Amino acid sequence: MSNCDPPVLRVYADGIYDLFHFGHARSLEQAKKSFPNTYLLVGCCSDEVTHRYKGKTVMNETERYESLRHCKWVDEVIPDAPWVISQEFLDKHNIDYVAHDSLPYADTSGAGKDVYEFVKKVGKFKETQRTDGISTSDIIMRILKDYNQYVMRNLDRGYSRKELNVSYVKEKRLRVNMGLRKLRDKAKEHQEKVGERVCICFCKEYRTCRTF
Repeated sequence: MSNCDPPVLRVYADGIYDLFHFGHARSLEQAKKSFPNTYLLVGCCSDEVTHRYKGKTVMNETERYESLRHCKWVDEVIPDAPWVISQEFLDKHNIDYVAHDSLPYADTSGAGKDVYEFVKKVGKFKETQRTDGISTSDIIMRILKDYNQYVMRNLDRGYSRKELNVSYVKEKRLRVNMGLRKLRDKAKEHQEKVGERVCICFCKEYRTCRTF
């Protein structure tokens, strides 16, 4: 590195990164671009810590670590990251700044203190912006909203009802409901095709067009 090159700053970002999505990637891009020459370290909490303080994840810790390693903005992944950042942790990894959105995150004390309160006070916090309309919770809600369709899709793909934690009665009810839905869709499609044919015949006969 020449004397004219900007110094390399070690920026740290952390999170759970469950169901890694483009909102995560954009926040990491912002962290990576915080300075002209940035080495981005990303900490990811283990299953044990995450399940204790935030709840169950869809992906296990190994899957979450690997998702981060395949993000082009990430230079290094720190597994089993701490829930609360300390000066000891900053010194251990030679971290210059911590990047995250500005929303307060509760620490482990139960007193409602912000996890990032310490780095904010010492002037080592770089704010990133969240991406509206996408989050892990949003994705889970979409799946729950269309739960029956996803269950049926996986049953059709060869998953057993036991693997999907679906009872025998539930499976039969879903198959009946899906069968009825397919029949309704076919009937609707048939009606639309009949309507189109009637409209075409009417137009040819009277050289005009009407909506049926």
